[in-house]
Amino acid sequence: MGIEDEVSSNAVKVYKAMKELGMLVEEKMGTAERITQSAKLPKTMVMNALQELQTKGFARRKVREKAAGYFLTK
Repeated sequence: MGIEDEVSSNAVKVYKAMKELGMLVEEKMGTAERITQSAKLPKTMVMNALQELQTKGFARRKVREKAAGYFLTK
């Protein structure tokens, strides 16, 4: 049972894009803008996918000064 069984196809694309960008730990987290460019999806879809990944426990969001950062937990 992998991530494909638990989340939508857009969330899987975002997850893979984050993994390719190396956003695996808090120190290497990236912005939604960077994920959007890598995943080649509209920003709204990326934001919804990030929300879904957070709900399922695959990603974390860290609030920073200018833009929030995201990184994978699983």
